[in-house]
Amino acid sequence: MAESWKGVPEEDLPPITATGWFRVMLRGLTLGTLVFGGLLILLVVRLIEWPLFGQRRPVTPYITQVVCRNSFRILGMGYASQGAPMQGAGAVVANHSSWLDIFALNARKRIYFVAKAEVAGWPAIGWLARATGTVFIKRDRREASAQVQLFRERLAAGHKLLFFPEGTSTDGLRVLPFKPTLFAAFFDPALAPHLQLQAVTVVYTPPEGADLRFYGWWGDMDFAPHLLASLAAAKHGKVTVIYHAPVKLNDFENRKALAKALEDQVRSALPEHGLIQGAEG
Repeated sequence: MAESWKGVPEEDLPPITATGWFRVMLRGLTLGTLVFGGLLILLVVRLIEWPLFGQRRPVTPYITQVVCRNSFRILGMGYASQGAPMQGAGAVVANHSSWLDIFALNARKRIYFVAKAEVAGWPAIGWLARATGTVFIKRDRREASAQVQLFRERLAAGHKLLFFPEGTSTDGLRVLPFKPTLFAAFFDPALAPHLQLQAVTVVYTPPEGADLRFYGWWGDMDFAPHLLASLAAAKHGKVTVIYHAPVKLNDFENRKALAKALEDQVRSALPEHGLIQGAEG
């Protein structure tokens, strides 16, 4: 398991007021109904979709997109995107700074996350991940051939596989060095000839007057308080998802060169306060 990025400790979250708790209840109930109602619909549709299309999912990803896009409306949080998602199958990489990334990246683009195998066993999150087609991998060299085969099958089905090469989440003000080892499987001859990759930058703008790290979720931060603070906020900022020009794997001689090029693309779109050379640990 990758180590968590610690960074500068977060400030204590402000206490939630009575009005804030009202927003928590209203938004929480509405958001929960949307997410789990959408999941139920997805599972029912998948019962029909799987026998007809197998790994290909021509319908259910749209349900995920509708849920994720409307989640931001429920929160009262702005959502915008720039650039064009690549066409066809391939790999997508992005910076990682919040649990909200899952919603932001799914809202416009039909993608399938690549996650460590342990996530499948997490309460609620693991269930949602499995239902939406997440690819679970073991970070074990002995599993390399099986991993390549799994990627081949999913790419052959036209899937866009998204992973976070930083290996952990940050405060959103920096991009950590991309781990070249995470790109190793894509250089297998079975995948390399026609594989394309697209870098995506997720930029959070905090509410006016709030800490720049308002949406960041990292290190040892607990999920529940962060979720409650997001639900209770009187005003929200926005998230912008920026799609960079896709690159072809064959244009890079090794995984280190590829990782650095994609890392530079992602970092280039962060605002000035985010141009921090993040260090691991």
